[in-house]
Amino acid sequence: MMGMPVHMMIEGAPQPVAPFSHAVECDGWLFVTGQMPTDPADPDAPLPEGIEAQTRRVMDNLKLVLAGAGLGLENVTFCRVYLTEFKRDYAAMNETYKAFFTPGKLPGRTCVGVSGLAVDALVEIDLIARRPEA
Repeated sequence: MMGMPVHMMIEGAPQPVAPFSHAVECDGWLFVTGQMPTDPADPDAPLPEGIEAQTRRVMDNLKLVLAGAGLGLENVTFCRVYLTEFKRDYAAMNETYKAFFTPGKLPGRTCVGVSGLAVDALVEIDLIARRPEA
C-alpha cells in the first residue's frame, strides 16, 4: 500500500509567496516547492542583486527546506530551474548552481526561460529528493 503524502512547512525557511507547502513527501520521495531568492529572516528585504547572488540565495533556501526534512543536496535526484533572462543569465547561473553539488554527482535537470517569476526574481528552482532508506 502506498503511503499518504506528508505536507511540510519548515521552520526557518522562507515564507511562501503563494498557497503551498514547502515540501510534500510520499513513499520516500520529497518534492520541494520552487524557492525564490528571498531572505528567510526578512521576507520584505530587497532581493540580492544579480543572478549569481540570487542563485546562491535560492540554493541556500532549498538547503534549508531539505535540512528541515532531514535531507541534503546529496539526496537530490532532479531540479527544475526557471530563468527570466535565459540568454543573459544561463552561464552565470550554471557556474553558481554547480558549486553546490559534488562534482560528477549532479542531479538531473531542466532549465527553462520564463516571462516572469514571483517577487520579480531572476531565478526560481524546485527539486525532487529521495530518502536513502526508501
